[in-house]
Amino acid sequence: MVPGGPAAMALPAPPPARVFAELVPAPAEAPAPAGRSGPPALSGREVHVSGSAELSAGPDRARVSLRLGSRKGAAGAARSSVARRLEYIAQSARQRGVPEENMTVTEDFSRVENTYQMEAEVCIVFSDFGKMQNVCNLLIEKLGTSVTISPPHFYHTPEAIDTLRRRVCVTAVGNTRQKAQEVCRLFGQSLGKPLLIREEETKEWGGHIDRHLLSSPDSMTLQERIQNATAYASCKVFAVFEIKGKENRRNKFL
Repeated sequence: MVPGGPAAMALPAPPPARVFAELVPAPAEAPAPAGRSGPPALSGREVHVSGSAELSAGPDRARVSLRLGSRKGAAGAARSSVARRLEYIAQSARQRGVPEENMTVTEDFSRVENTYQMEAEVCIVFSDFGKMQNVCNLLIEKLGTSVTISPPHFYHTPEAIDTLRRRVCVTAVGNTRQKAQEVCRLFGQSLGKPLLIREEETKEWGGHIDRHLLSSPDSMTLQERIQNATAYASCKVFAVFEIKGKENRRNKFL
């Protein structure tokens, strides 16, 4: 939850872990493969564990839209008025490290009654939110009411979502293995190799803030917008591990 912001919706509690261990009867020890040290595996002895993980990722991109226009009696005057401001906007963004390919300009020229109207929209994509604030603050200071800046739209790139999915799956597997290891140690056994790892359930959802606390979407603070755009993912896995013989006391204290 963002400090000072509205309370986020309570997340559902993760399901309890399930652990099933087969420790008796103890069958004969299988010989250890040549060249491999450590306790031998015991055929048929397994520990079954299910576990889960939940992670979140804040947005990695923000898109800001700037609108400006001019209405003049002469077509050239309307065009040049808008062109000067467009050049200033592009120059200000470039000087603060925004690449040219992250800026898109659309223009519309029309005749309204006896005047000429020139309108333009600039969309800038930022990967650095600090730079975004600096650019917007500068343009508001220098251009004033001659430019309208929309609130930033935060979102995730496909690469960021893929990274979140991989991280939550790997974390769930790691949590499951750790639980299996702790169960084996509880009985003085040693955890062996995994025999089965199965992803049972994955969920993804977006952020949430208390909408009733807001008079309108435009009243949201920057941190509230980032929180509302945060992505969440959970993963539940089931795993079966081999149980080895008695844990090596030397390894236990390493």
